[in-house]
Amino acid sequence: MINALGRYGVSLPVTDDLEDTAAAVEELGYSAIWVAGGQLATLEPLLRILRATTRIAVVPGIIALDVHGPAAIAALYAEAEAIAPGRLVVGLGGPQRLRVGALAAIEQALDELDSTAHGTPVPQERRLLAALGPRKLDLARSRFGGAVTLLVDPAFTASARTRLGAGPTLVVDQMVALDHDPQAARAAARQPLGFLATVGGYARAFARMGFADSEISELSDRLVDTVFAIGSVDAVTARLREQLAAGADHVVIAPVFGPGPTAGGPRELAVVQQLAASLPVRAA
Repeated sequence: MINALGRYGVSLPVTDDLEDTAAAVEELGYSAIWVAGGQLATLEPLLRILRATTRIAVVPGIIALDVHGPAAIAALYAEAEAIAPGRLVVGLGGPQRLRVGALAAIEQALDELDSTAHGTPVPQERRLLAALGPRKLDLARSRFGGAVTLLVDPAFTASARTRLGAGPTLVVDQMVALDHDPQAARAAARQPLGFLATVGGYARAFARMGFADSEISELSDRLVDTVFAIGSVDAVTARLREQLAAGADHVVIAPVFGPGPTAGGPRELAVVQQLAASLPVRAA
């Protein structure tokens, strides 16, 4: 169990005011800040957050192993330990461009991270694996501190909990479209879902959850309503609690927004401020 994560985390974009936004999230009482792997052209934003905060865990969610390899990850971990011991948890995922042998590539990277070849080893209890399928969940159980899932419903969370067993940490990255207008919320949700539904691992997970090919390709309302937390504050917080009740140890709040001007961090902060009033974030 990775106790440093607490119960509720927040996903933040990399912006010029990242430090200020991170400090505000910490002040609200959340226990972890996550940065999506697609935001990490370099790993420096993770160190920026660690320097700007005092207690909150920081997690890349996730580092793809063909974008930043074991040497870069080990260097990040060593510097993070020097800046803020115990606060970096390393979220890893398989190579994005490798279609064959992804599990073998992950195992090879783990062997390097477990060795002293690149300096300080990254301990098993301080790393998570992005995992949806059974083989990756098994690998997360055996060689990681736990697993991270994305775009899953509470029933999937319960099955992942069973597969992992009681010990490893199960993280659910929960995308959130906070809007009282359900059509506007679904439109915001379809922005990232339009791409993610074409990725094999997510499409297979949707099929495991009982969605037909047509529902996946058309991004049906049922699909959106199942894998996103959408609607009012009450509706969104209810879904977050459902994920915990289903077996998640930690839920990442990942706000999404519809088309229009983007302001970066302040929008995310506004969402998590509203949710914090209805969640026991300080008790996590």
